[in-house]
Amino acid sequence: MFRKRPRSGCDPRTRRKQTIQTATAALLIMALFSSLTMFFIGWRKRLGTERKELLRIWEDGAFEKAFTLSREELQTKPMDYFLLIFYGFAAYQLAVAQIASADTQFYIDECIWSLRKALLCKEGGGDLRIQYVLGKAYYYKGAGYADLAVRFLEAAQNGAYQARDLPEYLGLSYAAKRDYRNSVAAFSLALASERDGGPAQDPAGFAPEFIQQDEYPSDLLLLSIARSYMALDEQDSAKAYLMRCVETSKDAETVVAARLLLGNIFEKTGYISLAEAQYLALLEEDGENAEAHYHLGELYAAGGDSTRARAEWRKAVRIDPAHRSARSRLNM
Repeated sequence: MFRKRPRSGCDPRTRRKQTIQTATAALLIMALFSSLTMFFIGWRKRLGTERKELLRIWEDGAFEKAFTLSREELQTKPMDYFLLIFYGFAAYQLAVAQIASADTQFYIDECIWSLRKALLCKEGGGDLRIQYVLGKAYYYKGAGYADLAVRFLEAAQNGAYQARDLPEYLGLSYAAKRDYRNSVAAFSLALASERDGGPAQDPAGFAPEFIQQDEYPSDLLLLSIARSYMALDEQDSAKAYLMRCVETSKDAETVVAARLLLGNIFEKTGYISLAEAQYLALLEEDGENAEAHYHLGELYAAGGDSTRARAEWRKAVRIDPAHRSARSRLNM
């Protein structure tokens, strides 16, 4: 005969108590899971709202507010990639808007600190926006950082990141490290890009929503190319670009700079009448210019007319009492 299965030693009250405890534990687990789920959904939603708000602030041009808010968020999320690049980009925009050099350097240092940290993040290695802004930031650090400026700008360019002012900053950075051949090539590329209207989009696929490019007029490009050619002692090429600058520029200061350089080239190469014509044209356009008067004095002195020479040097000192070259000539 089959034997009956033995019953549990627990009485019905005990079994009911265990059932209630099990059900209660299950409900607690479900409640905890639900609350955690809601927490992460809420956290993700809040994070998305924060980012949208930061982007809205940026689009409004409130860079100081964007800088402050992203800095506050980084205190609790120090390795958040979005916040790091946002803080770095905001710092750069504030840096280029400063008047005092000390203020500029403060924001440039903050920009570099934040973007170099962003490069350590998993997402940072392939983000060409970081390379582009870091390159410009190092350019503003000064000539001693030109190597780093070139390094990051070249990385952005080699990665096919397109920004209209990228070749200009490359040209300026090459010139700062006295690599004038590459400087000319970069400036020439910038000039061609500007003539063609610049890049229409970013082929690397990075949304440029908070990368604001600097304007760099074509007449300044012409002036920069000319200066690099002068450094290479290729005076004919320099003259050609300076003449184009004089003919096309609508900015008086740029024309003054171009005429001074043209006058210097003609003076050094023995074309005295052409040099004089440039200095006189400059004074006619600019009114008073100490450098032009000084160089006219040099031309007249070389031609044996010491009276006219000293008159020009005196005019230079009257305009600029700190003009050392003119003062030294008067003290001879």
